[in-house]
Amino acid sequence: MHIIPLKAFSDNYIWVIYSPDKNQVAVVDPGDSRPVMAFLEDNDLSLDSILITHYHKDHIGGVQALKDRYHCHVYASKHDQLSFADTELDEGDEISLFDGSYQFSVLHLPGHTMGHIGYYSNDHNLVFCGDTLFRVGCGRMFEGTPDIFHHSLQKLAQLPPSTLVYCTHEYTLANIAFAKTVEPDNPDLLELERNCKELRDQDLETLPSTIDSELKTNPFLRCTEPSVIETAERAEDKSLSDPVETFATIRRLKDNF
Repeated sequence: MHIIPLKAFSDNYIWVIYSPDKNQVAVVDPGDSRPVMAFLEDNDLSLDSILITHYHKDHIGGVQALKDRYHCHVYASKHDQLSFADTELDEGDEISLFDGSYQFSVLHLPGHTMGHIGYYSNDHNLVFCGDTLFRVGCGRMFEGTPDIFHHSLQKLAQLPPSTLVYCTHEYTLANIAFAKTVEPDNPDLLELERNCKELRDQDLETLPSTIDSELKTNPFLRCTEPSVIETAERAEDKSLSDPVETFATIRRLKDNF
């Protein structure tokens, strides 16, 4: 399986799942149809399917145009009830792309939105997680509650450490800047910042991440770490005994950063 990023808007990535022996692709969260169409035409490829993580416009804006032109199959969350969805999905469902070549399990990941889903491939050791988990960050909590969002993040944290994490935005350096206010002395975070600055200086993607990297650097996955708890307690001016409380505080701090 080859995963190719297509840039959209100011900081979105549309992920292309490419099957070399099939001459077909699937795309994840095409908020804009134009880069997808250009890629398909430039490489003489056909569009087999579209995978949607959630209903926000920058993730679905190009779907209808692509479906009209290529007659592709659209997978989406059953909770979002999108008119263009051919197959509606929920936790535990499985999908098969390219006549069974690639299998994905569906994860329900509410928090950013309540219907948000992700696509996990055990065989290929990767997850498309939309706006639930970013590199060194997580999505804004538009619809969920701290306990719901924290549970979703823990579901991702429990995937194998080597799992490749494909989120949908190039927010890494901004997320690192915030994370340094939470854990200024985290050596893994400081090393990651150096590496990611080098990548961005070359206009290269900082993605994918890995679950292992997120567990070492992402404050939203580190809510049981003493250094993260200390920052949250200082912000709240009280003791916090629950990781959900710590998560809620760190998320609020990020919202105001």
